Amino acid sequence: MNFRSHMDAAFEEAHKAQARGEVPVGAVVVSPEGEVIGRGGNETRAGCDPTAHAEIVAIREACAALGVERLTGCDLYVTLEPCPMCAAAISNARIARLYYGASDPKSGGVANGARVFSHPQCHHAPEVYDGIGAVEAEELLRTFFAARRG
Repeated sequence: MNFRSHMDAAFEEAHKAQARGEVPVGAVVVSPEGEVIGRGGNETRAGCDPTAHAEIVAIREACAALGVERLTGCDLYVTLEPCPMCAAAISNARIARLYYGASDPKSGGVANGARVFSHPQCHHAPEVYDGIGAVEAEELLRTFFAARRG
C-alpha cells in the first residue's frame, strides 16, 4: 500500500471547529487499510469539556466505530502538535503513527514541553512525523487568534 496523507481531512475538521467558534484544530484516525474511522475538531466550548480536544474526539469515535479500546496499527493526523493530555491518550490508544502540522512551543507535549513519548513511564510511543501542512496550520491558528484579539 502506498502512503497517502490524510492531513486534508484533519484540516476539514479544523475549519469546522473554527466555524463553531472553537480553536481550529482538527484530527482524523486512519485504519491500517487507509480508511478514516474517526474525525474530530476541538469541542471544548460546545461540550463544556476541557478534554474534548480534536485528538480525543477522533480517538473516541474510532474506538467506538471498531468496538475496541486500542487502535493498534492506526494512524492519527492532527493539525497541531498534541498537548500532554492528548499525547498520553495517543499512547494509551496504541496509535502506530502520529502525523502533525504546526509545532506548539507553548502547549505541545510531543517535541515541546512534557515530551510524553520520551518518558520511561510511557508504555507505547508512536512513530512521529511533524511539519505536515505546518504553514497552513500556523496561518489558520494565527488568523483565528488575531481575530479574537481584534
